Parts: sequence; structure tokens; C-alpha cells
Amino acid sequence: MNLLRKIKLPEGRRLEFKQVLPTKSELAKTIVSFANDAGGELFIGVKDNPREITGLTVDQLDSIENQISNIVNDQCSPTILPEITFVEENNKKIIRVYIHKGSKPPYFISSKGIDKGTFIRVGSSNRLATNEIIRELERQGQNISFDSELVFNKKYKDLIIDDFSDFFKEKTGEKLTVEILKKLELIKQEQGQFLPTNALVLLSDDKIRNQIFPNAKIECARFKGIVPGNFIDQKTIDDSIAVQAEQAYQFVMRHVSEGTEDYKGVYRNDRWEYPMIAIREVIRNAIIHRDYSLTGKDIKIAIFDDKVEITSPGKLLPTVDFNEMDAGQSDVRNKVLAPVFKRLGIIEQWGNGLQLISDDLNEYPEIKLAWKEPGVAFRVSFVKTNYNQQLESQLESQLELQLELQLELQLELRHELEYEMKHESMYTHILLIVKEKASSKKEISRELGQKSISSQLNIVSNKLLKDNLIERTIPDKPKSSKQQYKITERGIVFLQLLKDKKAE
Repeated sequence: MNLLRKIKLPEGRRLEFKQVLPTKSELAKTIVSFANDAGGELFIGVKDNPREITGLTVDQLDSIENQISNIVNDQCSPTILPEITFVEENNKKIIRVYIHKGSKPPYFISSKGIDKGTFIRVGSSNRLATNEIIRELERQGQNISFDSELVFNKKYKDLIIDDFSDFFKEKTGEKLTVEILKKLELIKQEQGQFLPTNALVLLSDDKIRNQIFPNAKIECARFKGIVPGNFIDQKTIDDSIAVQAEQAYQFVMRHVSEGTEDYKGVYRNDRWEYPMIAIREVIRNAIIHRDYSLTGKDIKIAIFDDKVEITSPGKLLPTVDFNEMDAGQSDVRNKVLAPVFKRLGIIEQWGNGLQLISDDLNEYPEIKLAWKEPGVAFRVSFVKTNYNQQLESQLESQLELQLELQLELQLELRHELEYEMKHESMYTHILLIVKEKASSKKEISRELGQKSISSQLNIVSNKLLKDNLIERTIPDKPKSSKQQYKITERGIVFLQLLKDKKAE
């Protein structure tokens, strides 16, 4: 291990630095977060900002090692076996704690229980896992996938799959028989009858697909300029996921240029503005590997003057590392859908997706591949490095966050924005009230001129909570008598977007 090289890396999903031993609570959160995700390393005795090896005294080493072991044994469940080693660099002693990816997730803080003690790694921070994430971790521990689970409120014979059957025959030359459906695990027998799996519902043409999976869609947008704001074009793709990749790819092609780079003899050498093979592969991966168990999240494709961004719900799989694109990595989240997509020709060969992206990018030195995990999602960006570099360098981290929120709100809440521009209903009035100060429902009701808390106020405030524009001040006790509501960063951005659009 080259420590000097490692400490130059930024903190992230698998790496954390601490100058001193964290509190018991924070250390336990980091350990279970690493175990629930890709594993990770914690270095104690290294200052993070600015990055500097401060070291530990000899007397501290054994004491800290014992404290770490006790915290892992007493506070973390199921059993986690950390590797704790002493490292010396420039005559300074450091403790390295290595946590392997756990084989029995979810891992949680024992005293808090699974629901309130399960944490996951998001970027360089530890986040409390939602119920959906906990269920996904449980599936991982049982080696089953969400797409293989049965849908009990629809019999297979009642499911409309005509378009998918035709598409399957067109791509494979085979008729989609019951035997093939069974072999592909798209249907399973349960109590004497065949039931569809989540995978078949996602591939189907049946209206139940949109009822169960309303966010199994792709929101595409072409924006004017380099920030979310004015739409040039937009498209919602909510057909069967079998055909979504091609439709999304065609949308991107419609909004990027194909120009002539040079001539080889008398022959023209045409070249796309972006590495289209790589973009096609990222779109395919977004559909195949997204987490369909997450509600309220769809795939987003955003095209700007300086970049193309593809965002997919669900964290990057623990075994996949975009920093090692040539390594032939192969892992799938959706174990039923992936073989179906391979049979349809959407996946060409296992494990070569990142290699295809890497090879295509080699032909585009002016395009930089960037990736990040904004919350429980994974985003890949193809960025023009020569596009107005001065403006890009001036973007501060707070502006980046605001732009991300603007993009999300433009796509997710465009109907609310359009309505509020014309009517400015209670939805906006509540936001304006809690923007000034955190308020109880009684206080909000009074500001609205109501004599008591109306049912409409309850409905609208629940809608604002669902849209993440406001939040409770006591989230663990929703019915607390001291409960108040405050505006979120998304709420502030929503009001700013509304103001900007009214000024246009």
C-alpha cells in the first residue's frame, strides 16, 4: 500500500480520513456504511483539510485499536471483522481500519435497530438508509433481485405483452412461449398458477406497469446554455423498458451535431460532437442497472451546450469502479432483466460495457468523462473540456448544488411550476410562509387567514413534504405537538425558479 499516494485521493465512497478517533456513534456509522456498500478504508492520524499526516503517539495506538474493536463488537450487527493495522510514514504512526464489503447486509447499529440504525455510504458521508434501501440490502444478503420478485395482483395470462412478444420475435427470431418465459424467469409458478415477475411487468405493455412503476421512465431534456432553465426540447419515454434505450439514444442524437473533422484522401471523415458509442452504452446501463425498487425516481438525460448528463436511480454497484474502466468488470443489479436484454441484443457481451466506453472516449480527447453519486443515484457526464473553461472554473460547489436542484425541479415538478405561474395557490403560499421561519400548522393556518387547520392545508402540506420542498423539524416524531415545518433547499430553488419564470 502506497500511503503517500492514497492520502492525495479525495475522501469518497471507500475512503475516509480522521485526525483523531471519531465519536463512538460516528465511527459505528462509518463502519456499517462501508460494510453495506463496497467496503472501505478509514485512516486515523491524517488531517483531512488541508490533507496532512499528523500521526498518533505510541501510547495512543493500542488504546485506539481496543476502542475500535469494542465499538465494532458492541455496536455493529451482524458481525463485522475489521482489519486494523499500524502504518508508519515519515516517522509518524497511523492506524488503518479496513472494512470488507459485507456478505450479510443490512448492517446496522445494534442499539438503534435495523430501521433507524442502517447507514449507507453516499459520496464521503454516511446517510440513514430509507426503508427501500434496507429492503434492497436484504435482497442482496439473500442473493435475490427485485426484478425476480412476483407480482401477485396480476395473473400472467391476464398481462398484456403483445408488443413485447412482437419485439422479442423481431430481435431473436423466437416466439415468446410459456417455456421461454419460464426459462428466462419472467414468470414463476405459485400455488398452481403462473404469476409475472417485476421484470415481465416492466417489459410489458399493460397499464399495470405504470400503476406499479410510475417512475420506470426516462425524462429527456435539451436545455439552452450550460445550466438548467429554458427547455429547447423535452420528451418523456414511458414505454416498455425494452424499447426505452433506443428512444433515448435517438433523442440525444437529435440534439448533438455530426460534423466533418477532416478528409482522408477524397473521403470525408464524419465525427459526432460526442462519443456516441459511449453515450449509447451509458444509456443502456442506466436502464439495465437502475434500481427499480426506488419510488419517485426516474432516469434523467440532460443535454446542455457543454455536456451530456445521464442520471440513473440507485447507487453504483459495490463491485463496479469507474476508476478502473479497463478491468472488464461485470455485475448486475437486475438478474432477470440482464439476460433478457442480452438475448434481445441490447447487451452485446458480459463485462465489456466499461471497456466500450473507455475505447470510444480515447477517440475524443476533448471530452472528459465525469461521474458522481448525487444522493441515491449515479450520474455520468460527458463534458467538453474546451467549452468556456473560464466560466466553468468559477462555478462554486454551492452553485453546482443549486443547478442540480434546478434540473431536478424542472423535470420533476414542471406541472406544479406551470400551475403556480398562473394561479399561485396554497402550495406557494405555504412555501413563502415557512421560508421566513419554521412554523407549525397552526401558525401556517393563521398566516393563511384560516380560523383552524383545514383539510386542504393538510393535503397541500403533505404534497410539499412528498415533493421534498418542506421538511419536518422533528422528523422522527411526525405527530409531535412541537412539530414545525421549514423550507428545504429544493423549496428555495423552487421559489426562485417560479420568480425567474414570472419575470421572463
